[in-house]
Amino acid sequence: MRFFLFLGTVQSILFLGHWFLYKTLISFWGITHPAKLWAFRAALGALSISLIGSSLLSFRYSTLPVRYLYTASVSWLGIFYLLFLGSCLAWITCGVMKFFTLSFDRKFVMTILILFSLIMSLYGLWNATTIRIQTVTLPLPNLPEAWKDKTAVWISDLHLGHVRNNQFAQEIASKIQNLKPDIVFIGGDLFDGGEAMDLNHMVKPLSQISSTYGSYFVTGNHEEFYDNTPYLRAVRHAGIKVLDNEKVDFDGLQIIGVGFRASRNQEQFREILKRLKIERDKPSILLKHSPYDLEIPRDEGISAQISGHTHRGQVLLFRFITSWIYKGYDYGLKKFGDLYVYTSSGVGTWGPPMRIDTEPEIVVIRFNRE
Repeated sequence: MRFFLFLGTVQSILFLGHWFLYKTLISFWGITHPAKLWAFRAALGALSISLIGSSLLSFRYSTLPVRYLYTASVSWLGIFYLLFLGSCLAWITCGVMKFFTLSFDRKFVMTILILFSLIMSLYGLWNATTIRIQTVTLPLPNLPEAWKDKTAVWISDLHLGHVRNNQFAQEIASKIQNLKPDIVFIGGDLFDGGEAMDLNHMVKPLSQISSTYGSYFVTGNHEEFYDNTPYLRAVRHAGIKVLDNEKVDFDGLQIIGVGFRASRNQEQFREILKRLKIERDKPSILLKHSPYDLEIPRDEGISAQISGHTHRGQVLLFRFITSWIYKGYDYGLKKFGDLYVYTSSGVGTWGPPMRIDTEPEIVVIRFNRE
């Protein structure tokens, strides 16, 4: 029942948003011809239900037509969002002009805003495919000599599924291998609702990454909406070690991994860290999908936490929301008391396959002594 209520709510919002766009276009462009009005209604009506329809199909099927349909619908979602913002700006411009009794060409203003929205959409689609390498120096107290100047690679939020799949994983794996890391961390949301797809095939390229200490994975929210067993099985099949609320020690550096679901409950999260008996005189790194509850690892004496999840907002204006939700720890290297926190913008996309005002990144972490 909750699922259908959720679908109904989302569909209602999408319908109202498309209705607003329709009303704005016909008003500013002065469209009155009945045939053109019906064409606009039919097109925007179909687009308003495309996301829910293609999503329901994608849960059950992984055929090429379904993948194309789903990719088109989520791409339209991003384009629609920018057109919606452009429509809001059009009405604001209209109100300002009327307030100051200034004349302006409504059709011209609307056309410029629509063109700008479409150009931004194309930029966002291109920007999301242009992976950057972000290098961060992480100072750690009591860092053993064996780890000085060694590197880790952190990737998160690949969202392998109907939009980005095996080919994207191949690209990421190739880039990581060229960086020659000593250890690889994969920080959750590796998959994106790919239950109907061949999970082993999607993640297989990551098995080809070689490093001194291997690759380690912690779950994100997209692995734990339901049963995480298929995802964890695919990760393990690729030869990647799952850190399921556990700690490993390599040459005096403690690596701790806590899954998303376990870390959402504060008491459970704190108890997990206590149970792991983290040695405060040794440097430690916590792999955790989201930068929530930073006071808990800080109090347990952890040296650094590496997270993802936020996408730094991913699309225009949303970075202000993520900054507010995560209290400024939504991106970059910062300190929370004695705890270093690095939050990545992630390497993939969720929903619209576009990025505006944020960049996809593979993070190279260079270890140094504090």
